[in-house]
Amino acid sequence: MKTIQTDVLICGGGCAGIAAALSSARHGTKTLLIERAGFSGGIITTVGLPYFDGLIDKPSGRFVVKGIALELLQKLGIAKEGAKHIDDLPPAVVTKYWGSMWITNVEQFKILTDELILKHGDNLSVLYHSMACDVEVKEGRVAAVIIANKDGLTRVEAKQVVDCTGDGDIAYWAGCPTISSKPLMPLTLHFRIGNVVPVRETKDAAKKALIEAHQAGRLPNFYGPGLMFAFAKDECYVHATRVPADATNAADFTRAEIQGRKDAWTIFNEWRAKVPGFENSYYIMSGPYIGVRDTRRIVGLNVLTLEDLQKTTRHDDAIATGCWFLDIHPPEVSVDKPFTGSGFQPKPYDISYRTLVPQKISNLLVAGRCHSASSEASASSRVTATAIALGEAAGTAAALAMETKTEVGTFDGVKVREALTQQNGGPFTDL
Repeated sequence: MKTIQTDVLICGGGCAGIAAALSSARHGTKTLLIERAGFSGGIITTVGLPYFDGLIDKPSGRFVVKGIALELLQKLGIAKEGAKHIDDLPPAVVTKYWGSMWITNVEQFKILTDELILKHGDNLSVLYHSMACDVEVKEGRVAAVIIANKDGLTRVEAKQVVDCTGDGDIAYWAGCPTISSKPLMPLTLHFRIGNVVPVRETKDAAKKALIEAHQAGRLPNFYGPGLMFAFAKDECYVHATRVPADATNAADFTRAEIQGRKDAWTIFNEWRAKVPGFENSYYIMSGPYIGVRDTRRIVGLNVLTLEDLQKTTRHDDAIATGCWFLDIHPPEVSVDKPFTGSGFQPKPYDISYRTLVPQKISNLLVAGRCHSASSEASASSRVTATAIALGEAAGTAAALAMETKTEVGTFDGVKVREALTQQNGGPFTDL
């Protein structure tokens, strides 16, 4: 079996992974990024969900995530230099009701991440169409990660490893404690419909059509529906499918993809037949992958809890700030309000470095929605901009561990925070 050696290995090129890779490489560290898709960006590009959720504290409108997340928005031409508030963004990309914003072109985001990877080519390599499939553990360390791609199986030996798989795959295979909360939140296939001419009756009629389809047995599950004209005035972007499944189970994940595509096509046909504005519409595309909200999470050295959000617990080793509401999706139909419970809106809260540090393995960090958090807290911390911040912190920590010849599992999170502050990242301190 072929072997590749690197200083830092980032497994997964989603929101957390691309930030981790860039942050590590910018410190001059030899870094390898692997990603199962043919492009980076995770849920933004593989699913087509364009939101930068978790960037903005809804009550105040302030940005609480800076660093690479804000840099990406600036390079996309959305946020200008010095932007600090939702009012600094173009109104066309803002949803003040949710306290969020979106990017207007997913393909541009793919190109941007490619350009940034290539820009740091002296220190950063990428293998797309590559998936981690096993690990070797020796003396409490990840000795190698086995990846599969068109070369076959390859051993990647890395001194520090960052798990940005979304499902905590590396940590799980390495024997670190993980948890999955039941019931898992459902999966959603996002899709786009073109040549839509919205009128006053469109949204109410769309909702009514889905209720009728569900009652008639043609649509097993749905929520919302969420209709947005995020990409063009005559193009409807839809998040309305809801498929209960466990995305860490290959057979169940496959079933969910098939069901999601079927449900999206059903929704389109129901609307084209019954909803004003959709008479001459056509189905553009669905995301390459169905969107996954919730699988396994690590049990780290610190666990972010609902009480932490309620009490706004502070940590000296905070490396990111969360601010999204408790966005818990039930596995059954919910009309209008997509989430269950109160939708509690926390004040901006600290996320400790120790939530990235799994137990038992000294050279491994876990960033993104599978970091160490309770089921309630992770409903807030799992979103895109927060994941980017967690990934930036993990990549920075991995590089610092290489510089100091230590391990990420024992590295001082306060020093990570200090380094992030110097690169205009880290937690939001003006509270």
